[in-house]
Amino acid sequence: MHTIDGVEGNVESIAALFPNCVTERKGENGEVERAIDFDLLRQELSRDIIDTGEERYQFTWPGKREAIRLANAPTNCTLRPVREDSVDFDNTQNIYIEGDNLEVLKLLRETYLGKVKMIYIDPPYNTGNDFVYEDDFSQSYEDFKGKSGMFDEDGNMLLNNYERNNESNGRFHTDWLNLMYPRLKVARDLLAEDGVIFISIDDNEVENLVKMGCEVFGESNFIGPIVIKSNPRGSMSTAEIANVHEYVVVFAKNRMACTIIGDKLSEEMESEYQYTDEIGKYRLLGLRMRGGFWRRTDRPKLFFPIFVNPTNKKISLDEEPGFTQKVYPIQPSTGIEGTWRWSYEKILNDKNFLVAKSVTRNGEVIWDIYQKDYLERDGGRRTKTKSIWDGSEVNYQNGTEEIKNLLGNSSYFDYSKPFALISHLIDLLPKGQDDIVLDFFSGSATTAHAVMQLNAEDGGNRKFIMVQLPEVTEEKSEARKAGYANICEIGKERIRRAGKKIKAESPLTTQDLDIGFRVLRLDSSNMEDVFYLPKDTDQANLFNTVDNVKTDRSSEDLLVQVMLELGIPLSSKIENESIHGKNVFSVEQDYLIACFDQGINEETITAIAKRKPQYFVMRDNGMATDNVADNFDQIFKAYSPDTTCKIL
Repeated sequence: MHTIDGVEGNVESIAALFPNCVTERKGENGEVERAIDFDLLRQELSRDIIDTGEERYQFTWPGKREAIRLANAPTNCTLRPVREDSVDFDNTQNIYIEGDNLEVLKLLRETYLGKVKMIYIDPPYNTGNDFVYEDDFSQSYEDFKGKSGMFDEDGNMLLNNYERNNESNGRFHTDWLNLMYPRLKVARDLLAEDGVIFISIDDNEVENLVKMGCEVFGESNFIGPIVIKSNPRGSMSTAEIANVHEYVVVFAKNRMACTIIGDKLSEEMESEYQYTDEIGKYRLLGLRMRGGFWRRTDRPKLFFPIFVNPTNKKISLDEEPGFTQKVYPIQPSTGIEGTWRWSYEKILNDKNFLVAKSVTRNGEVIWDIYQKDYLERDGGRRTKTKSIWDGSEVNYQNGTEEIKNLLGNSSYFDYSKPFALISHLIDLLPKGQDDIVLDFFSGSATTAHAVMQLNAEDGGNRKFIMVQLPEVTEEKSEARKAGYANICEIGKERIRRAGKKIKAESPLTTQDLDIGFRVLRLDSSNMEDVFYLPKDTDQANLFNTVDNVKTDRSSEDLLVQVMLELGIPLSSKIENESIHGKNVFSVEQDYLIACFDQGINEETITAIAKRKPQYFVMRDNGMATDNVADNFDQIFKAYSPDTTCKIL
């Protein structure tokens, strides 16, 4: 019940590319294991080996190697469902997870590998008063395991593994980098090939964030920073300059695969679409290339004639009857030969979207070719988003006011981002079917609010996954007085109220809007530690190890852990039923069937096998008798030989 070891996966990849670089060595436990011969690997990757100590461009800090190791290290934590905090648990496809986001991201890595369309995070800005992970990489594994995912009796995470990163700390930037690096590294695995991550930040760490992002995502996938006018009056945090801006740093998983469709057109821009035909409104764009590399010498293949019929103004690439005017992409004022924006093949396929126009200049009729650029093409014409945003466009100052309007007090959560900002970022990407939006520093759950609001506006079916550390509220704070023990309680209540408000404002168009969320909580594994060595086991305690499931864990706890192990989305439909007196779970219409009861007999096994699930899972001590165990395989071979059976 551990997650995949990231290092082992990397060794497999290197072995496939460079089998000569794989060797063997004795591991820490004395057993032989595979390893990489890095001297040979360096020779494979470079003609000239860089010697240790030789100057080269690099971005490093104390603890970086351990941060990489931490990202690759497996976890044996799990997620436990919390029905009482959820909204529409059985039907919703939205997820809210409480816990350390690094451990949660590792748990999500296999199930959501390459499936997340967009990530937005608003991490600690490192202003000197933020929580960062205590970078104590010398701690033992048992100490680390004891801190990760542990809660007090009220369900609040114990923050003894977090500390405030004050500027007086000699590791001020280092601690922040060690917090962010492993989380971004794991998050990259979750992004779809066309996925994009947006990260809010200010001047304190923007330089380090960009360098770190270029290393994790690749410099070629750095789309750029968006500068947002966040405070018109300017921050007084520095004596010399009043800062009026923050940033949203943008990286793609694969820049060649992703599409940023840009901003919706303003009313002024829409007024340019003054022509109409049977398809709709359009404007005319000249087909001649303008700007850089427009000359024939730059792109000679884009210089060729287009023939025009002066009567109906249609075009052809061949000199057909009636097409008497031969038009080249020549600059009218200078006579310099240029190029067309479209290739010969594209014009051949889409010539119905081209039209010719003529002007009379000095008594001479001059023809040119234009593209019909339709307003409603591809779901609506967009304009390329600018690198500087006026904060008023995304209501940047309204985040606090939104908290007040929903929860009744603006002081419950400081510096909440407005949902219009995140909604705008989501809307920069093309709307796909069932896109997943992830926020693993979810705070007051602004991202969840934005997803629901945008779905209500454009009819989308986006799903959200929120992850938040249940950081306890200050004892004398207004939030604690109102009953919010930790930040997660604030975020969950905001989603509840925001969803109700959205539906109340548009009841006719939001009947099918998903405003629910399934709450899960990070915890230690459901399984007892059964990795006993012979020398640690005697006759007296031998049979105490038979039941390997912790006594406080429910069947639904086990089901969620099995779903994670099998890569089944946490939002999958779960149905509960009784089969011959036993409680049985069916996930995604019998894709997975699980029964964790004890005393399961052959009747129950046969009924399940006849439904032909892809997977069937039960507990190790779940069978009623030895005869049931003996006949188990034969029953499935007879009724469902393709079912994969797993025993916990």
